Amino acid sequence: MSDTNLSRRSALKTIGALAALPLFMQTELFSSQNASKGFTLITNGEVITAAHWGVLKLSIKDGKIVDSKPLSKTSDIKNPLQDYTAELVYAKDRIKYPYVRKSYLQNPDDPKRELRGADEWVRVEYKDAIKLIAKELKKTRKERGADGIFAGSYGWKSSGNVQNSRILLHRFMNLSGGFVGSLGDYSTGASQIIMPHVVGSIEVYEQQTSWPLILEHSDVVVIWGANPIATLRIAWTVSDEQGFKYFEELKKSGKKLIFIDPVKNETCQYLNAQWIAPNPNTDVAMMLGMMYELYKTNSYSKEFLENYTTGFDKFLPYLLGDSDKTPKTPEWAAKICGVDAKTIKTLAHTFYDNKTMIMSGWGMQRAHHGEQPHWALVTLCSMLGQIGTKGGGFGLSYHYSNGGVPTAKAGIVGGISSGTSTGGTGQSWLQKSAQFAFPVARIAEALLNPGKTIDHNGKKITYPDIDFVYWVGGNPFVHHQDTNTLVKAWKKPRTVVVNEIYWTPTARMADIVMPTTTSYERDDISMLGDYSNLGIAPMKQAVKPVGESKDDFEIFTDLAKEFGIEKEYTEGKTALEWIEQFYTAAYEQAKKMQLAELNGVEMKPFKEFWTENKPVYFMPTQESEAYVRFADFIEDPILNPLGTPSGLIEIYSETIEKMKYDDCHAHATWFEPIEWLGMKDKPAQFHMITSHPTGRLHSQLNNVSLRDKYAVAGREPIWINPKDAKAKGIKDGDLVRVFNARGQILAGAVLTDDVKEGVVKLSEGAWYDPANPKEDNTICKNGSANVLTIDIPTSKLANGNISHTLLVNIEVYKEKAPELSIFKHPDLKA
Repeated sequence: MSDTNLSRRSALKTIGALAALPLFMQTELFSSQNASKGFTLITNGEVITAAHWGVLKLSIKDGKIVDSKPLSKTSDIKNPLQDYTAELVYAKDRIKYPYVRKSYLQNPDDPKRELRGADEWVRVEYKDAIKLIAKELKKTRKERGADGIFAGSYGWKSSGNVQNSRILLHRFMNLSGGFVGSLGDYSTGASQIIMPHVVGSIEVYEQQTSWPLILEHSDVVVIWGANPIATLRIAWTVSDEQGFKYFEELKKSGKKLIFIDPVKNETCQYLNAQWIAPNPNTDVAMMLGMMYELYKTNSYSKEFLENYTTGFDKFLPYLLGDSDKTPKTPEWAAKICGVDAKTIKTLAHTFYDNKTMIMSGWGMQRAHHGEQPHWALVTLCSMLGQIGTKGGGFGLSYHYSNGGVPTAKAGIVGGISSGTSTGGTGQSWLQKSAQFAFPVARIAEALLNPGKTIDHNGKKITYPDIDFVYWVGGNPFVHHQDTNTLVKAWKKPRTVVVNEIYWTPTARMADIVMPTTTSYERDDISMLGDYSNLGIAPMKQAVKPVGESKDDFEIFTDLAKEFGIEKEYTEGKTALEWIEQFYTAAYEQAKKMQLAELNGVEMKPFKEFWTENKPVYFMPTQESEAYVRFADFIEDPILNPLGTPSGLIEIYSETIEKMKYDDCHAHATWFEPIEWLGMKDKPAQFHMITSHPTGRLHSQLNNVSLRDKYAVAGREPIWINPKDAKAKGIKDGDLVRVFNARGQILAGAVLTDDVKEGVVKLSEGAWYDPANPKEDNTICKNGSANVLTIDIPTSKLANGNISHTLLVNIEVYKEKAPELSIFKHPDLKA
């Protein structure tokens, strides 16, 4: 066993030992009488719970959360997201009661939609709010059918498997008559469509070649367009934080580390990697320049291309310029990407001459023609001939949810379902799904253009006429591109209902707002680690709900009563009984696999597990520690074909060729983006990178005091190169206006050499705070990046978002700085 594997096992044993330490625990026995409420809450002591950012130990005093810390740490890399649980529960902008927009309450049939976001709010009784939602939903169903109801929702809802607000919403909508849903996501909208055509799998959410193999076999590690130190702080379920440990070991490994990104971000600085800064959105051109160099110097794997790919011969005329009279030479690429030809050539040979793992982020595919970068990356790696080898090839998830962390083979906790019931009942009424769906990044376009038909991955989709929107577990007015267009689109439906914890920008754009509990005011359960399945995390209720806030399960159960489907919705179980059912199934599964006791921590029956209130940790298998992505395919491509039509890596896709799209050809292609630094007539001067924030999970935590540690001039910080700042008369710490034809925001200037000249960086996720909600194109006082981004699709193939394709201007803001209002209550009437 390697030293890396020994280190891995030692780290896990440490976690298990820490979890086994005695805590002040609740001792009341489980009983059916208290099943609906869980156990007696701890008034003074400690509670273990979990969130997207890890397993947490909460300190409770007099029934209030007073402190929040990680239960254990496996690395020295700090995760600041774990310290603010109390502020999330007791936030000043909590929605404590149901509210209805004044104009809507007065006349739901003609609710003055133009006042959404600028109207007064009237508090109503919970039961009256439920009846109002049910009444108006029934009205829309009768008049427009399921096609008139949009319940797609989207976002980083609670990590719990039972209180999954989006699934609970869809479950209710399925039972009550159907709804319009959404396809794909904002994170990987382009790649999750193109990669199945290229390698036969979605790839962006697949397990990666194991980290121990990277540390043992890779000579060169390339991080291309990612910031793992920021993004590994979170997971879709509960972060196991093991990725941090591996990046620590990578830093110490002595390997050659190369970082390709317009921004020298926190990860590049931490690793002290070689920084290469191309112009934004030019990765494909840079890769093509490398491929040309490899081909012309005969430094590529003919054997790999012949045995494991198809279509290189059809791609070659484009690469050499025979088909378009433009050879993709390093010199050609240099003029586009801003990296000199010598460096491009050197990189190509470095990759070929060494065992090289290229870890790509998702930022490069959130761009105009975003289908192309990862397709080009696979083509490049096919020429290198290292795909499916220990420590070589490419990976698209090392920066996300601790991809590459070896996987445990143990009991897996299921979750409540919007489709086929996981409760084992098999009732046919849960076999439905959304009766219609469109790409999630096209929400504004769909609302504004009912009846419009678009192309999508070889098919045609016609937008429905939506009149009722129900949104949960997300914040589209921060998440979606071109906020000012979304504001117009959101005013088209007659009714908008939002379940929310806080007065977010999205809650303020609703007609009816239902107050929901935080994850810390209800019981739930989750797996630990998206890929690793390292264990099972209890998410124990720590404190009583604030105000009249309710669990999403309770809200939709009450709505189900209004439709006469409560029994079908709950299947006769409380939320805690669902939790028990899912855990017990995992427990039985583990027993069958003879894994009931692992790593010194016994997996006990539910009542004991829930009472003891500590995670169960599993040991990764030796098989997973030796896992190599695509290894089976490389070993025998006939017996283990990929999921493509040819069973091979498709450098040239005949399927896409038949679609005849003008913006996505049959092989990886350089397309000029709609806005970029190489334009002849630029509409603005700087290319803005809308990176993932280091102090938030998208928009989550923007309303806690962690913001004070990174805000500049009281706003979202924007990085600008000192030479660019000097030309604009901008000093460090200045309040600046960032603007283009789509909108304008205020931000705080940070002068740094860690961003390429001509590029500025402003993280997405700051809450939209319009200076005057009644005006069009009003300035956002808090610096929400999506006010400036473009809302057009990546291409006809994937219809993903292009949030990293935009140009902006920047100038010193000379007027009096306006006061922020987004973190306060709107105008509320008792």
